[in-house]
Amino acid sequence: MSRQGGPSRHEGNGPVVACPGCGEQVVYRLDNPWRPFCSERCKQRDFGAWASEHYRVGDAGPGDDGEEPAAPAH
Repeated sequence: MSRQGGPSRHEGNGPVVACPGCGEQVVYRLDNPWRPFCSERCKQRDFGAWASEHYRVGDAGPGDDGEEPAAPAH
């Protein structure tokens, strides 16, 4: 078990991925309640960033694809 009380971050079979929060290498396992994160702290920090709208999905407004908007039908 890790120091945070969850499963070990470096034991077991599975692909090794970088934690999206801190970049630490962690084995991606189904019994890791924080996957793909290395710990509850990294998972909560990421959730907080989403909740405070630090991350945003871009708006593909009219004209963003290089085409003119279609004329309204009558």
